[in-house]
Amino acid sequence: MVYKYDFLVIGAGIAGMSYALKVAQANKGRVCMICKTSLDEANTSFAQGGVASVTNLELDNFDKHIEDTMVAGDYISDRAAVEQVVRKAPEQIRELVNWGVNFDKKEDGSFDLHREGGHSEFRILHHADDTGAEIQRGLIEAVKNNPNIDIKENHFAVEIITQHHLGAKVTRRSPYIHCYGAYVLSPENPELPEGPNNPSHVDTYLAKVTVMCTGGCGAVYLTTSNPVIATGDGIAMVYRAKGTVADMEFVQFHPTVLHNPKETHPAYLITEAMRGYGGILKLPNGQTFMEKYDDRLSLAPRDIVARAIDKEMKKHGLDHVCLDVTHKDPAETKKHFPNIYQKCLSIGIDITTDYIPVRPAAHYMCGGIKVDLNGQTSIERLYALGECSCTGLHGGNRLASNSLIEAVVYADTAAKDSLEHINLYDFNDQVPEWNDEGTMTNEEKVLITQSVKEVNQIMSNYVGIVRSDLRLHRAWDRLDMLYEETERLFKRVKASKDICELRNMINVGYLITRWALERKECRGLHYTTDYPVHAYDK
Repeated sequence: MVYKYDFLVIGAGIAGMSYALKVAQANKGRVCMICKTSLDEANTSFAQGGVASVTNLELDNFDKHIEDTMVAGDYISDRAAVEQVVRKAPEQIRELVNWGVNFDKKEDGSFDLHREGGHSEFRILHHADDTGAEIQRGLIEAVKNNPNIDIKENHFAVEIITQHHLGAKVTRRSPYIHCYGAYVLSPENPELPEGPNNPSHVDTYLAKVTVMCTGGCGAVYLTTSNPVIATGDGIAMVYRAKGTVADMEFVQFHPTVLHNPKETHPAYLITEAMRGYGGILKLPNGQTFMEKYDDRLSLAPRDIVARAIDKEMKKHGLDHVCLDVTHKDPAETKKHFPNIYQKCLSIGIDITTDYIPVRPAAHYMCGGIKVDLNGQTSIERLYALGECSCTGLHGGNRLASNSLIEAVVYADTAAKDSLEHINLYDFNDQVPEWNDEGTMTNEEKVLITQSVKEVNQIMSNYVGIVRSDLRLHRAWDRLDMLYEETERLFKRVKASKDICELRNMINVGYLITRWALERKECRGLHYTTDYPVHAYDK
């Protein structure tokens, strides 16, 4: 079946919903949001810490926030992108509030600001310790109440449509690749996920403007703070369509997820704000260790803290270290971190009296689909927003709580740019329907499941926090074999979410590995034992 929409938004986190609301409110056409599962399962919902924005001008200013971002990014960040996000942040905070998002405030009505690692001032707006869930709640309500937005839950984008699908040869050097929409896997019952009792088929969604907002790719690793759906779909789709990607070597590992072997996708996040609150990293025997690695101790940037924890775990043969907030006032701890308190209590840990067992986990992709200041990709009529995009803001390492504000700022610039150009575009009615032939046996499903586990093992063992050329080349070889096997399988079976996600995970794993091999230095989040000297120290 063929559907036509003026704006096709693939993804339903803070970036996708912000963009959808902005263009829908302009009344310049119909908007469709493709949501892989349900609206409340986006990565945004798992963000605990908060949103960074300069709101207290008596103590803070834009220049401080800009410099903090540049320092955290190891001076690889695009300064124009940094300035745009920082300077436009307060306006977008007001818009979030207008959409119904609540941030914690003091008795005098001012925002109750937190400070997190890498920030020189208190500038983090939050809602207890579930800020992302509160933002998602507010935006979901606003989106559902907008009559110009159609929401397609449990739908999965298989490929974006370009002139390649019309028979034209498309290369990465083609000057004008155009996006005409996407092929979308649609279950017979859209109220339920795809499954044996709910078969799916591929529909054609034509669009004048397509926006990729598919989030990150943490699920390519064994342990991640991301939900299991974070398989790098948008990055992989755009790369296969010959679009430009950048900075894929910079994978941020959150230093502190709750160590619980029963929960790995997602592992429960212990927010950065807990260290800002005064949490101290220790070994299980109570000994501190961050003084050996950085003068900022437990408030050092995430890459330094993650590498320090990784080294201590390997040195002492540990599967975790600990975060200690037992010296803080118990009532205050429960007030600021009610969800973390209850979560830990559910597995027998009282954080007011017990250490919290923590370890690093894949958390955030700083690279992705390369975009300009308007969120426009190298492919015409295609924008990319949120974690799947590479705006240049994060550079070599994301500063805590900069990602949510980046998403809404770029949703705003992309909305304004696409609304300005929407009348120049039309639907391409020459697009052929997807060839949906083939079957999927139980044996093939088992092979797909096993291949996903292999990708997880490869990426965690060879392309993790600490890398080497030997490990990276081994990952390259293993991923290449999986790629060939999976492509052969994809060509002969009926399209399904499982096989499409596997393809995307392999593509993204390859990109991370390739970019890591090409960077012959330690920089930002990329740390290699073969080139241990930092660029500035050469």
